Amino acid sequence: MWHKNHIIRRAAVSFASLTVLAAFTGADAGRASATAPGTSPAAAPSAPDSPASSGGETFHGQAFDTCHTPSSATMRAWDGTSPFGAVGVYIGGRARACPNEPNLTASWVSAVDSMGWRLLPVYVGSQSPCVESPNKRRYAMSHKAPTQRGLREGRDAVAAAKRLGMAKHSAVYLDMESYDNSSVQCAATTLRFVQGWDRAVRAAGYRPGFYSSADSGIEHMDGARKAGRKDLPEALWFAQWRTAPSVYATSYIASDAWRPHRRIHQYDGNVTRTYGGHRLSIDRNLVDAPVAVVP
Repeated sequence: MWHKNHIIRRAAVSFASLTVLAAFTGADAGRASATAPGTSPAAAPSAPDSPASSGGETFHGQAFDTCHTPSSATMRAWDGTSPFGAVGVYIGGRARACPNEPNLTASWVSAVDSMGWRLLPVYVGSQSPCVESPNKRRYAMSHKAPTQRGLREGRDAVAAAKRLGMAKHSAVYLDMESYDNSSVQCAATTLRFVQGWDRAVRAAGYRPGFYSSADSGIEHMDGARKAGRKDLPEALWFAQWRTAPSVYATSYIASDAWRPHRRIHQYDGNVTRTYGGHRLSIDRNLVDAPVAVVP
């Protein structure tokens, strides 16, 4: 995710109880629009258990995220001139790299939504006890009461989304930077935190998502799913750079898991792009997943 200090590990670190299944490939690109119940299946078909079938909205297409929320003028300039139809915004969390977000207001959310943009809210809360980035270690959680910490921060994430005018059924993505998921104690603490966060977000009527490196938190979440753990994220946003954009071509998530419309692939990062005369440093993502609901 956009933190400058983000670590994309080159080699996989195996979780003790995990057997990785190979996923099938299938890249999609281009700009698309959000889909809600009853809309055309040509854009992003709804299935009985898809997020859009139960009050949410999904987006299928290209998205970008950047540390500082762009101005409305930049979003207007990029609208139609860029390949992107959605943007990741950092709505809160004590580990957020850019805590000063003057552009990110309820009026900004309403304005860019009216332009046709779809939003991917990101919450950068406490980090794993074995987080790998030196710049994130001061935000590492202790092993004491991680579930309760997760519940508190999940409620804070929902409050932040509400302040910005994001309604129930909105997705909110927890950003957990790369960590050593081979450490049994660390993995257990991190999972309990994630479960608490998910539980609080879901209880408020929102949809908990999860962002991490493919060979770290994402591998961990799929291992937890295989082990039958409860209170897991509803959507996964995996960072796997220098690979072709595809929400399915990853070996870190079983091919039949987190489907349909529950995956995002961050395939590139820290790149500079200019559209409509406005320049930004961004990460690039391919999305087939739930987004914020803006009434």
